[in-house]
Amino acid sequence: MNENLHPITDRLLKRSDRGSLTRQSAKVVWMCGLSGSGKSTLATALEKSLYSRGNLVYVLDGDNIRTGLNSGLGFSDEDRSENIRRIAEVSKLFVDAGVISINSFITPNEAYRSMAREIIGKENVIEVYVKASFETCMKRDVKGLYAKAEKGLVADFTGKDSGFEEPAHSDLVIDTESQTIEESLDSLIEFVAPRIAL
Repeated sequence: MNENLHPITDRLLKRSDRGSLTRQSAKVVWMCGLSGSGKSTLATALEKSLYSRGNLVYVLDGDNIRTGLNSGLGFSDEDRSENIRRIAEVSKLFVDAGVISINSFITPNEAYRSMAREIIGKENVIEVYVKASFETCMKRDVKGLYAKAEKGLVADFTGKDSGFEEPAHSDLVIDTESQTIEESLDSLIEFVAPRIAL
């Protein structure tokens, strides 16, 4: 760390002060899974549901982040790691600000997921594995990425050219192959709601 930096965290409001204002226990709901598994669909549905209940909530989505904050990053292992590191640091600020963050990122291996938990604080992360096989996601191909990847137009495509390590320690697994979006959302809300209550 630069010796000329002097953080002033000791003089700022505490997280508990902000929590009493927002009347919620801020957490990061980190949803990981293959492209097309249903992460973004569930993230936006969860955001609307929690907002309707009076929660202060914000979605951090992979595509949105890569068009702004992380627009200069590619898909090499180093860039993927930096992508997740920056997202985790932003998520940590959101939690401290009292905001529930719903994160929708592929997060393809345990090393990245572990790094995110360490940065944010394990107690502040609800990891949700949105599960669907590569074959199912390829059939859905909601963004047309699988078709492009098959033609070699997408480099380092997760699940094809770049591996995806199935999470072993997720707090919740939602199998979108066996559940409808409505059933998946119900499971998600049932799990998350008591964990964000003061």
